[in-house]
Amino acid sequence: MKITLLTVGKTEDKYLIEGIEKYVKRLKHYVNFVSIEIPELKNTKNLSTDQQKAKEAELIRKHLQNGDFIVLLDEKGKEFTSANFAAFISKKMVSGLQNLVFIVGGPYGFDTSIYEKAGDKISLSRMTFSHQMVRLFFVEQIYRAFTILKGEPYHHE
Repeated sequence: MKITLLTVGKTEDKYLIEGIEKYVKRLKHYVNFVSIEIPELKNTKNLSTDQQKAKEAELIRKHLQNGDFIVLLDEKGKEFTSANFAAFISKKMVSGLQNLVFIVGGPYGFDTSIYEKAGDKISLSRMTFSHQMVRLFFVEQIYRAFTILKGEPYHHE
């Protein structure tokens, strides 16, 4: 199985980039993992929120393929413990799924068309985090999930 993290906008803070790279490197040991950054929209002053979400949706759809299982990182999604998230990933792996795609949207969330394509929505917390920080937290949680599945000592109950 391949896991893709699709994000709208670029991670700019060096400390976040270094943290993300650290976990992406570690993840390569467990799974085919790809991170794709979609450039943030430019010249959005004259666009409504819905127009911005629609334009982001066009860019997101270019990276999706038939058969992808799409999971949106969304504040209204399901919350998991780390162990439950590991079980979620394990279930997708044993189902024969080829590509599991997690998407972090832009600052206004997702266009309706992306919600319609999604197979699931998950939330990292009831708290709100910057879109840049979410990337680091989420990549770490994917790594943690694989260490849980392999019974490695990274995660402690």
